[in-house]
Formats: sequence, C-alpha cells, structure tokens
Amino acid sequence: MGYSKETFEKANEKLSLRRQKAFYDAEKRREEIYKKIPRVYEIEKQLAHTGLTAAKAVLSGSDTKTELIKLKDENLKLQGEMQILLVEQGYTTADLDERYICPLCRDHGYIDGIMCGCMKKLLRDIAFNEVNALSPLSLSSFDTFDLSYYPNEPNHEGYIPRVRMTKIFDFCKKYAENFNGKNHSILMLGGTGLGKTHLSLAIAGRVIERGFGVIYCSTPRVLSAIEREHFTKGSERATLTRLEQCDLLIIDDLGTEFGTQFNNVTVYNLLNNRILCQKPTIVNTNLSTGELKSRYTERFVSRLIGEEIFFEFIGKDIRLEKKRRNSNSF
Repeated sequence: MGYSKETFEKANEKLSLRRQKAFYDAEKRREEIYKKIPRVYEIEKQLAHTGLTAAKAVLSGSDTKTELIKLKDENLKLQGEMQILLVEQGYTTADLDERYICPLCRDHGYIDGIMCGCMKKLLRDIAFNEVNALSPLSLSSFDTFDLSYYPNEPNHEGYIPRVRMTKIFDFCKKYAENFNGKNHSILMLGGTGLGKTHLSLAIAGRVIERGFGVIYCSTPRVLSAIEREHFTKGSERATLTRLEQCDLLIIDDLGTEFGTQFNNVTVYNLLNNRILCQKPTIVNTNLSTGELKSRYTERFVSRLIGEEIFFEFIGKDIRLEKKRRNSNSF
C-alpha cells in the first residue's frame, strides 16, 4: 500500500504551491527587469517571433535550410545582446526563468512517469510529521535507545533486564530493516517507562523512511474517534478504514481506554481484520497477560498472543532513572 492517499494529496498540494511560487516570483523578477531594461522585453518578443517563423518554415515543407541558418544567427545575436544588457544591470538570463526547488522535475514530482527523489523525500517528511503530531517520533530512534538504563543484575525472577532488552532491541532493529508489509505482528508488554513506545516508534521511523505507510495511535484517542464516526449519521468511518489498511499500525496504551462493550469489540475486530489480511500491528500495553484476559476475553488474548511475537519488557522505569542520574550530576 505504501503512503496513504491523504499523504500523496498533501505532497501534491505542496508541489503545486511550489510551482505557483516559482511562477509568481519569476513574474515579479521579469517585471522588474523589463522596467529597468525595456530592450530585454523587446528582444524576448523578437525571439518568440523568430521561433514561430522557424516553425512555420519547417511545416511548409519547402527547402528551409538557408532560412533556418539565418534565423539561428539572428537568435544568437539577440541572445548575446540580451545577456550583455542583463549583466550590466547585475542580472543573468536565469533571472527570467522560474526557480524551482527541484530543477530536475520542475516541482512536478515525477520525471517521465518515474517518481523524483524530491517527491520521495516530501512523502517521507509528511508521513513523519503525521506520526510525530501524535507521538515523540523525532526523539524515538534506535540511536537514542540507551540500554545502560536497564540493570545488569538478575531480577527477582532470575532474568537480567539488560540481556533481555538487548535481544528485544536487536530484534526490533532487524524487524524495521527487513519490513515488507507482511511481517509478524508484535505484542509488547511491561510496566510504564520501560521503552515500549520508544522502540515501536523507532521501528515506525525506519519503516517510514523505507516508503511504507505507518499509523501510530493512542488507544483511548482513536477509539473515541471511531465511536464518534460510528454513531454519526452519514459518516464515512474514515478512521477505521485507515487503521485497517495502513502498512504498519502501532496501537499504544492498550488497556487504558474505557472498558465498554463497543471498545472491546472494536479493538478485537480491528486486530482480527488486520491478522486476516496479514497486515502487521505493534500493540503496546502495560497490562500482563492475566490482566488482558480479565479486561477483554480469553478468546481475544488467545488470538492476540497466538498471532503475534510476544515480548515482555523488564527493568526499572527509565524516566525515573533518567531523573535520578540527572539529579546526581549536579
């Protein structure tokens, strides 16, 4: 699927605005130049006339070689005169043309039907901004994930947090690099501040860079939007459609929403539909498997765990550990 229809529409709108700006800026420069150097305007009209004359000569089918050579010489003389006049006033011939941000595609986004690099960058930037509007995406990369915050000593269950989290980190990094839209889903469990959101957004950032469409959503907020659309007469229910169709869906804070029948059914149906369509989802929750069963149903948890890669985050709250380290540095 790649980027969403809305992302392409925003990119095309930005390109259209760029072209308009290039046109109007060039018009202003030309008016300024014509005012200072009226002869330049006259030369441009003459050049246009000789071009039209050459075209007519070619279409006439007669022997036009001599006439075309004459027109070419006349054009070169006019262009030389114009260049001298412009340079004398501190201009160049380029000042008469549009200045596009991307001179390769002239801000159209495509070159002979092939997507230009500027369009790819624009799509990535818009997709990043869409995700970043709802999350700290810019702060959540693999490079900023610090494993030193996880204890290197066994916990009460005998597990070493740093060892486990290193394995989870390595898996997530490979997952992002090898993402193809048909990957396994991931279920991240664990207490607050253990890095679930950070790692899922690090995956999102890399997946977006590679050209896939990603949606990040907080469970309470997105369920409110779905419920509002569901009970609004004539609504297109666009939110649910986008969540079901995107290449990668990240559902954060599962279990913090109101436990209504509508919410429970909606979450189950959303995840089940994506599983049936083989579309990967990353689900983050502070609840344990037992709490998930109590909150939802045995069937829901069985479906969730049975179809997803299961990670349990352990360690201490990183946010508290950061505050402690910062206070000790003074």
